[in-house]
Amino acid sequence: MAETAKMLSPHKKVLLPDLKAGCSLADSCPPALFKKFKEKHPDHLVVSYINCTAELKTLTDICCTSTNAVAIIESIPKDQPIIFAPDKNLGAYLIKKTGRDMILWNGACMVHEIFSHERIVKLRQRHPNAKFIAHPECEAHILDMADYIGSTTGLLKYTINDSATEYIVATEAGILHQMEKASPHKTFIPAPPENNCACNDCPHMKRNTMEKLYLCMEYELPEIILPDWVIQQGRASIDRMLEISAKAGLIAT
Repeated sequence: MAETAKMLSPHKKVLLPDLKAGCSLADSCPPALFKKFKEKHPDHLVVSYINCTAELKTLTDICCTSTNAVAIIESIPKDQPIIFAPDKNLGAYLIKKTGRDMILWNGACMVHEIFSHERIVKLRQRHPNAKFIAHPECEAHILDMADYIGSTTGLLKYTINDSATEYIVATEAGILHQMEKASPHKTFIPAPPENNCACNDCPHMKRNTMEKLYLCMEYELPEIILPDWVIQQGRASIDRMLEISAKAGLIAT
């Protein structure tokens, strides 16, 4: 996301507390390999989830977020074949939601692939009044159980406006803090992973500590630097997303 910020504001200084705070989903789609994959489907338009590298955006026609993904796909003519990258789970959800047949790149987020169907079922039995909500990056067998599927922002808004007082949440556990702040009278339970580790905490995001943030602001380092060609060629996919989102009355979150 820091790279995306730099692409949108190349004249501004963009900092990241830890340059190793990457993304397993972005790592699952190396641009060099994707370029060869794309060359096998020259007539296809490429839609990429915003959680991808800056270089992959140079190979992308339109970016999307989990909030605007449906609107992005539905804006594309039905006779136009599509490649969706890098998240196969979000892509499968969009196929089901829109009815579009898309070719999916075989990538995924490590956090959203470890939720246990069996343990969630048992957890729901112990909390019969709890609603189960999930991010569309989760696998299909997890989404099939969900009372609500939505982006991180969508999940947060749902828990604020919904009448239930207890939720089991299948996404990166950091959002539970925001949910508890917004609805202190409600209970939020992280969906359990396959084992007993804290696997629904993204290890990449957790690299950005308060100490690193302080040092980053104090010394204005490390700075995100992108080649000019990446900014020039990659920004078009983001601008196209923002244009379609604006027409659909959506904010690209």
